[in-house]
Amino acid sequence: MRVATDIGGTFTDLVYVDNSGRFGVAKSHTTPPYFEQGVMDVMEKSGIDQKSITTFIHGTTVIINALTERKGVKTGLITTKGFRDVLEIARGNRPDLFNVRYQKPEPFVSRYLRQEVEERMNYKGEVLIELNKDQISDIISFFKSEGVQAIAVSYLHSYVNPLHEQETVQYIKELWPEVFVTASHEVTKEWREYERTNTTVLNAYVKPIATSYVNKLQDKLNGQQTESNNYIMQSNGGTTTFEQAKELPINMVESGPVAGIYGAAVLGEIIGEKNIIAFDIGGTTAKCSLIEKGEVKVSTDYYIERDSRHAGYPIKTPVVDIVEIGNGGGSIAWIDEAGSLKVGPHSAGALPGPVAYGQGGTEPTTTDANLLTGRLSPKNFDYEVDMKKVREAIQTRVSNHFNMSAEEGALGIIRIANSNMLNALKLISIRKGYNPREFTLVAFGGGGSMHAAALAKELGVKKVVVPVASPVFSAWGMLMTDLRHDYIQTQIKRLSEVDVGVLNQNWINLECKAYAQFEQEDVQKESVLFTRFLDMRYLGQEHTVKVPVPNDDWKEETILEIIERFHQLHEKNYSFKLENAQTEIVNMHLTAFGQVQKPSLEKKFITSDLREALKEVRPVYFEGKGWVDTNIYDRDSIPTMQRMEGPAIVEEKASVTVIYDGQSLQVDEYGNLIIDTGVE
Repeated sequence: MRVATDIGGTFTDLVYVDNSGRFGVAKSHTTPPYFEQGVMDVMEKSGIDQKSITTFIHGTTVIINALTERKGVKTGLITTKGFRDVLEIARGNRPDLFNVRYQKPEPFVSRYLRQEVEERMNYKGEVLIELNKDQISDIISFFKSEGVQAIAVSYLHSYVNPLHEQETVQYIKELWPEVFVTASHEVTKEWREYERTNTTVLNAYVKPIATSYVNKLQDKLNGQQTESNNYIMQSNGGTTTFEQAKELPINMVESGPVAGIYGAAVLGEIIGEKNIIAFDIGGTTAKCSLIEKGEVKVSTDYYIERDSRHAGYPIKTPVVDIVEIGNGGGSIAWIDEAGSLKVGPHSAGALPGPVAYGQGGTEPTTTDANLLTGRLSPKNFDYEVDMKKVREAIQTRVSNHFNMSAEEGALGIIRIANSNMLNALKLISIRKGYNPREFTLVAFGGGGSMHAAALAKELGVKKVVVPVASPVFSAWGMLMTDLRHDYIQTQIKRLSEVDVGVLNQNWINLECKAYAQFEQEDVQKESVLFTRFLDMRYLGQEHTVKVPVPNDDWKEETILEIIERFHQLHEKNYSFKLENAQTEIVNMHLTAFGQVQKPSLEKKFITSDLREALKEVRPVYFEGKGWVDTNIYDRDSIPTMQRMEGPAIVEEKASVTVIYDGQSLQVDEYGNLIIDTGVE
């Protein structure tokens, strides 16, 4: 049996598949701060035999939570003499340009814990000044006296030659074996001293937290006599082993959300949809990402806590290109100082949760609004729902302010939430030059299908797909992932002067490194696949374009082909190309996949009449129409390929799908819901 679990802000999800290909799902409440208990709770709720688990895959929010809540450990930094203030200086291109009170992000390591060592490499990796080990000994004594629990080591130009970092780490372990240490070359071999140093510091900052969490989870699994191969989801859309995850926890910063994105790409391949907008609404956040021609976009230009007024913190590791906003089922509706209605980013979370949960929540949420307007039914909640309290919360907190009914206030909450989500969808599509009409929206998460049809119509998307197991689709996506490692090496070379033989050898070196790492993870050589990219730019430019390049041995004509690809992609990304300009390589990027056995989707055909799937008819409050008697269908009973006209609601365990007047729905041969949004 293969099992995947995904921890969200409100719920912990589980999907399993047994030897016969039968899928099962479960959902239970997240249990902060003891998240591993939530995993065990959902496994118990699913009823699976934990001894029969052969593969266990896990997605977690522990790392991003530790960073955003500042719950990491006291961390020290050792860096090249003269560079202790790199974290403080950061970058000059501040986002809030005209704010005279603007302040740069406060470093995760205080200045007195940023210590310098005499050593120096040049940009070629040649030693200019030897490493002064005596200074390291003094620094370790100081760190001990200050109660430091983790150390980051980041030297200048170590991405070319990591010798001094390796010597430093070895010496630290001799002097202080129990301390957690991270060297920058272990995390990334990409240039940019500020971004590289910050990434190293953040990895060190959360390393003890990640190690403790993974060990607790491992102990819980061992306690149930679960002898499985255990993997954790990474931000790049692949998985890694528990042991590797403890070493480089920064690779798990978007562990949970990216699994759903990758799952959407896999589903798209199965059903023949190559261009996809993946859209995930959970209890706390909404996430979206664009997949073009089946390719999930991965970038190393990732930031946490970055917005229009704050520079945020860069993380120079591969992360799926994803936009995330604080809008989900538990997002709280509130009135701002100007008297406008807002929804999110604050969430009611798992405890106390929405008013409907009856766990002490008093502030109205998106879930409460969907309940009051009839989109959700009180009968489908785990708790006894007090509709009077739900109505009172919306009336007093929202509707009274605008002199309107509770239903109108609830509809207002839904419309504001939709507006927020629509802006996120535009950021990854229209704002990047893509036409939404050429894409299919794949909606998942507990609230994805509830909002998708309305958002797709407004965005101009013609088709919406609500996949099988949509409420726990991120966990389903984990079952479809391979082991993945990215190897990025800065290699600045002009294409006109490049030695093809040297580049071929560099690719071979990266591939050998990948084979060695997969061998440690018990992946056979024949199961390893490679994809190559170059980060390229015109001479004199700052930004780069990621260019897919051939996997075989390169010849001189290969370089000409790569340059032409770059011109085309540059024009697509930036609306112009300079065909006579010099081009150069900045980074070589090898993506290595360790293929694992994946479950296959079973086709199923239901030949009954659509009337047999009708559960009830209940009034639902729609914009411009008021209360409308609406057919409510049971998803598992809807016959295959029979058209259902809106307005209608399809219910399943843990989510509902809303289709509007002028829209229609069919169930395909895999059990996915296919919605025609009515867009011409």
